[in-house]
Amino acid sequence: MDAGGQRTLPERIPREIAAVADYVPSARARLDDNAWAYIDGGAADELTLRWNRESFDRLRLKPRVLAPVAGGHTRTTLFGAEYAHPILLAPVAYQRLAHPEGELAVAHAASATDTAMVVSTLSSILLEEIAVTTRAPLWFQLYMQADRGFTRALVERAETCGCRVLVVTVDAPINGVRNREQRAGFRLPPDIAPVNLRGMPLSPPGRPESWQSQVFDRMMAGAPTWADLEWLRGETALPIVIKGILSPEDAVKAVEIGADGVIVSNHGGRTLDTLPATIDALPAIAEAVDGRLTLLLDGGVRRGTDVLKALALGARAVLIGRPYLYALAAAGPLGVAHVIRVLRDELEAAMVLTGCATLGEIGRQTLFDVYADQGRTSTAFPA
Repeated sequence: MDAGGQRTLPERIPREIAAVADYVPSARARLDDNAWAYIDGGAADELTLRWNRESFDRLRLKPRVLAPVAGGHTRTTLFGAEYAHPILLAPVAYQRLAHPEGELAVAHAASATDTAMVVSTLSSILLEEIAVTTRAPLWFQLYMQADRGFTRALVERAETCGCRVLVVTVDAPINGVRNREQRAGFRLPPDIAPVNLRGMPLSPPGRPESWQSQVFDRMMAGAPTWADLEWLRGETALPIVIKGILSPEDAVKAVEIGADGVIVSNHGGRTLDTLPATIDALPAIAEAVDGRLTLLLDGGVRRGTDVLKALALGARAVLIGRPYLYALAAAGPLGVAHVIRVLRDELEAAMVLTGCATLGEIGRQTLFDVYADQGRTSTAFPA
């Protein structure tokens, strides 16, 4: 803090911050228990949160030497648009918990690094304000609301703001059992709110005496279903990406309703604990959809080698969430830009050392433990 009580941020990244994980202690020191529980915590015993990271660590890379990789690059094409690299900023709610400028600071970093930013429905800054702030490509993450008219209005706002892709989150119709937030007594500060939802019609409360369950009869009464996704497909020409898919069956259903992509995600371990790590779920989903839509992945990405592993198992790009929130809290937009740069540099180094000049050359042959057995993919982890 400075003499006026304002939080001070570094003018440059300290030398001791060399990797994404190095931002965590600094972020913890700058955030109170309330914000930290929301940003860092997961559901229940936080096993899925931990497995997201551990499963990446168990996958080993296969090095290749003397490969002609000069002139290589990390460019990729997603939904008809070219991107400089396959690292996207995942939608994260209420980013002003981490920094006073919240999503605006992140948008500045996205502009500086030519990185796609996915803006959350629950952002603490209006979508329109973010859109005029950044030159970076914007996607919009949609929580479908019970009122279809209001949902349609959100989509129209995203279209007007030039968002390239609509990301529909489907794995959090209710909040997970987040014991860490409960223990901290988490509450949004009075100056932070889901500003994009202002003016939303409130659903009638119903008759509590007729409810058998608060969850089934009240919370889930207006929750979206596959029919709502089919309706949405008819309401917009934007590419639709369904976020929160972990089962091959649901991925195939996404193909059938006309989705353009899915994000293999367990909501960062924040909804249902003991779900599998996303990198463990990815191979079976890739096999089930067989190239019929674009696969992306989030959850546990902390190194450029993680990006390469996800691409090797079928993803076209990855999204990061907590890593840039830690950096935002510790060093503002400069920290966010630095995290993106570190991951991209690490990815390029990993590509060179595995003999891949372009993202298209990354495949299952890049992983030491993954092999094809009669057309099926198996993963043999070391004990």
